[in-house]
Amino acid sequence: MRIGIVNEVSACARNQDILKALEPFDGLEILNLGMKDPSEENPITYIQTGIMSAILLNCGICDMVVGGCGTGQGYLNVVMQFPGVFCGLVQEPLDAWLFSQINGGNCISLALNKGYGWAANVNLKYIFERLFQDPAGQGYPRERAESQGSSRELLKGISAQSHKPLADSLRDLDPAALESIRRRKDFLAVLEAHGRDNRLAAEICQILK
Repeated sequence: MRIGIVNEVSACARNQDILKALEPFDGLEILNLGMKDPSEENPITYIQTGIMSAILLNCGICDMVVGGCGTGQGYLNVVMQFPGVFCGLVQEPLDAWLFSQINGGNCISLALNKGYGWAANVNLKYIFERLFQDPAGQGYPRERAESQGSSRELLKGISAQSHKPLADSLRDLDPAALESIRRRKDFLAVLEAHGRDNRLAAEICQILK
């Protein structure tokens, strides 16, 4: 499984906590593509990390994206404006497990300032343990699995019908929303490498030039 991590300016000091919380898990490829340090010269907000996450998921570059912001709410609102993104606000381990089992989504939003106090790094570790504990989409309670699976499929259709294609949305955005993404060299390098055999990634590379 390939996981993207995209931290924004207000909570990027937690980037290393997220990386350390993911270390124990085998079989994960981590793409750390957001901010790593508050002193970076090209800051990005949850607006940019939400857009970057949608690109990573729609281009098939990542299977899951871990994002968030101070409260987790801003990032959640941005990333859900785009097709094919199914994000949950995860604040504790039970949230993570239920999101995996019932919603089977591809993106989580973490609150990385609000309530981020003593043993917060331990909470992160437990969140990822529960997120990856069981195969996604098994349902909870188990007797609701079939109904919940049908709802997930319906939601995919709703998402596809209620959003413009991602490339069209990016073309129509205020250019200011994309400006700092254009300066993210590591993100662009991943997108360009994937664009060699992915039509959407190649198209987005042209939009971001």
